[in-house]
Parts: sequence; structure tokens; C-alpha cells
Amino acid sequence: MIQQIKTRLLPAVTLLVLAASLQAEVPANKMDGIIKGEHRSDKNIVRNEFRHPQQTLDFFGVKPDMTVVELWPGGGWYTEVLAPYLADEGELIAAHFDADAGSDYYKKSRDGFNQKMADNSIYNKVNTIDYNPGVSDLASHNGQADAVLTFRSLHNWMRAGKLDAVLNDVFKMLKPGGVFGVVEHRADAKAAVDPEARKGYVNQGYAIQLIEAAGFKLVDISEINANPKDTADHPNGVWTIPPSLRVPEGADKAKYEAIGESDRFTLKFIKPE
Repeated sequence: MIQQIKTRLLPAVTLLVLAASLQAEVPANKMDGIIKGEHRSDKNIVRNEFRHPQQTLDFFGVKPDMTVVELWPGGGWYTEVLAPYLADEGELIAAHFDADAGSDYYKKSRDGFNQKMADNSIYNKVNTIDYNPGVSDLASHNGQADAVLTFRSLHNWMRAGKLDAVLNDVFKMLKPGGVFGVVEHRADAKAAVDPEARKGYVNQGYAIQLIEAAGFKLVDISEINANPKDTADHPNGVWTIPPSLRVPEGADKAKYEAIGESDRFTLKFIKPE
């Protein structure tokens, strides 16, 4: 009798396991469709090779039902991925430049981002807010975020003397146990640490030290975005290589194109519970 019950239950159990397996694959399949989606330009899709969006977001533990803050999204390369991924169940808050902060660059970038958001309904649910570190009042977002992400912006805040303000804002926005995900151009570990990151490269150990001093806990490091071809010692800093390619006059452009995009560290922190 017991054996008959087991036999009858087996197909049902098998179906449940199969369903669970298929459900687990949905986020990966969904992401694969997004990163190659028609809403993205060929130019941006090509950069997947160096920026590894699916693997990076998986490493940070980003799920479709999360509230995610993207700091200073610039032209929206990662917004193209995050917006449709979070649209159904989660929320994307794009903390962009404050167009009224007195910088022509900030205004131009923010205007371009706003236009991008308006041109495609895939971005309808993106919540774009002003973010001027140390100035913008983000109190309404305190304790709201499951994850706060920054892609290649640490050097900007370090050079402007705003990193402390950024880290303070991020800590407040995150829920206890929330993730602070950081991707940044990596300096040569043997080179002298530049607290202002004037070449656009940041010493990995120094970055960890500063972020942990702000109360975060480092939980993992990934080499997903590493590029051993990048020596981080170029004449015009990180902007010498793609995508900027500010190659000195008379230099061999092909040499720098062959390097690809920068070597980057990828760090996962949490706000302790």
C-alpha cells in the first residue's frame, strides 16, 4: 500500500521539481532577452562583452522584485538593463545629476537621460530623482532600497571630495541587510594611492577601506569585470582607452582599441542588520 502511494506521488513530485526548475530559470532568461533587446543600440550591446551586466547583477543579488537605486546613471547604459528587469515587480530609482547644480555637463547629461526615458515606454516606471551629494535631500528614500548600485563613479566623487557624502546617503537609503554594489576602474595595486583618482583609476584596497569606514561590510569580491590587458598607466588616464579613446596626438589608436574597456573591480557590501 505504501509503495502504491509512493508510486502515485512520484509524477506529481517530478512535476513540482520541474516547475521549480523552470521558475528558477526565468530571471536568467528574462535578463538574456533584455541585454540583447531591441530597445538597446548595437553600440551599447557590444559593450556587454566588457561590462557583463547579467553576471554583475547576479553577483550583487539583484532580483526582479527589488527596489534598486542606480547612482548617477549617466547615459543610461545600465538603466537599459535595470528598468525592464524591475518594471513588473520592483522599482528602479535613477538618482541622476541635478540639472540645476550649475554644471553644463550635468545639465546636458540629465537632459539627454530625461529624453531617453521619454522616448521609450520601457522606461515608464523609472523614478528619476535629483542627486547632488551632500546637497540633495533624500530623506524620503531612507530605508527604501534593497540595493544601491554604482558603476564607475567612485573616481568622480573622490575627485570632487564628495565620496563621504555619497556613502552617508547610500547607508541611509538602504534597508538593513541591503546591498551596496560597486564597480570601478582599478588602479595598479603597486602604484601610489591617489585619493583624488585623477586618472580615473581607484586603488581597490583604498576603496574598500573608505567604504567600510562608512559602516558597510564587505561580503564578496568578483573578477567578473577584470581586464588583464589594461595596465592602468595610460597618458590620458582611463579616458585613453575605450569607450572614450582620448588618444594622444600621433599615438597608435589601434593599440588602445585592442585593450578594450578598463580593468574593473566589483565589490559587494551590505548594510549590517
